[in-house]
Amino acid sequence: MTTESLPYGTENIMRYMRGFCQISDESERQLYSYLKPCKFAKRQLLVEEGRLSNAAFFIEHGMTRSYWLVDGMQITTSFSTEGAIVFSMDEIYYGKPSEEYVQAVEPLEGYSIDTSDLRHLVSENMEFARWWSAIHQYEYRRLHRSHKERLTLPARERYEAFQAQFPEVCRRALRSHIASYLGITLATLSRLGSKK
Repeated sequence: MTTESLPYGTENIMRYMRGFCQISDESERQLYSYLKPCKFAKRQLLVEEGRLSNAAFFIEHGMTRSYWLVDGMQITTSFSTEGAIVFSMDEIYYGKPSEEYVQAVEPLEGYSIDTSDLRHLVSENMEFARWWSAIHQYEYRRLHRSHKERLTLPARERYEAFQAQFPEVCRRALRSHIASYLGITLATLSRLGSKK
């Protein structure tokens, strides 16, 4: 399988992956052999709480957000843009249904990979093993930083830190989703935005 036979290309996916570690052309071709094209409409769910999706999703074009549903309220936990891979941690690591949702914020084009194939790639290919470790280190650092900022920074500084770290998300995500991620009200976020 070549990039010409992949309907959306993989430029964003490979650029993102290679930002974490070296991926050879041979490993890239191996990845392509497992990918299946997928499309999601705006607001469509890729991952649902209480269900097994049996897949992870590479984003070539579009953006997602992950969230928990707590007492009927959506609590945004992360955003993912072009190149990223999204999946249920509960499913990948524990074989359990997801505890969160992943939703397309925009129309999304990308590729799915069966969770069993992803596990095989990561266990058998050293380059993918390094990439897998690197993205988890990155995600752990993001979660740690976000948790620290929520506990220690006032709302304005939290928002400014988010803008600096995720300018693309700030341009594309709904303000209500950003407010939820930051742990502030939409009214507070609107006031902060109006004072810029």
